[in-house]
Amino acid sequence: MNLIGKKALITGASRGLGKAIAIKLAELGADIVINDIGNEEEAESVVKEIESLGRNSLFIKADISDFEQAKELVDNALKEIGSIDIVVNNAGITRDNLLLRMSEEDFDSVIDVNLKGVFNITKSILRPILKTRNASIINISSIVGISGNAGQTNYSASKAGVIGFTKSLAKEIAKKNIRVNAIAPGFIETDMTEKLSDDIIESYKSSIPLGRLGTADDIANTVAFLASDISSYITGQVIVVDGGMI
Repeated sequence: MNLIGKKALITGASRGLGKAIAIKLAELGADIVINDIGNEEEAESVVKEIESLGRNSLFIKADISDFEQAKELVDNALKEIGSIDIVVNNAGITRDNLLLRMSEEDFDSVIDVNLKGVFNITKSILRPILKTRNASIINISSIVGISGNAGQTNYSASKAGVIGFTKSLAKEIAKKNIRVNAIAPGFIETDMTEKLSDDIIESYKSSIPLGRLGTADDIANTVAFLASDISSYITGQVIVVDGGMI
């Protein structure tokens, strides 16, 4: 499996899942455009790591929840690298709370980044990417978009929306040989899980048949598969990566 000659745009890629995805695609030969709303130092570090692999990379700062910024991000990326073959809509936030206590602001902000951000980036790149006639759009959803989770009505709604968006767009553009798929990660080892107590981690593990939390590489490997020509007959799907949890 290789991505030599491919060019990818990855949102929310300064750390965590986005960083792991960026490094994996670069290892397989792709040039990478890194996006994040902040974390400029971390993003530039990812760029340097990718360049050390012999690939081209650049960082473009933008708030993808804002349509004009998302469009400018895509325009600048295309200007710098010429074309984009792979889009990974990874950027996301959480504002967890029970609905009784959840503010309208916290609901809206999660929807704006996690769902509207996917629309903003995809809408902005759609015409250019249709011209490639061999591209892959990969949206990062979540198992809570399928199963739900108490205290995450906003996050679950946003990730369920990403699944519906993915399935519908896949039907719209399949004739152009552009594939659109989603990945629904389960409990993944991240900066967030590092803050949890051992008891909570063990309770999570007990609900996972494989007996462990997922890693960022588990998600990155799945992205690489969907980005490559190996998955050329797969579109409109939600790949659940959760160790068998749901």
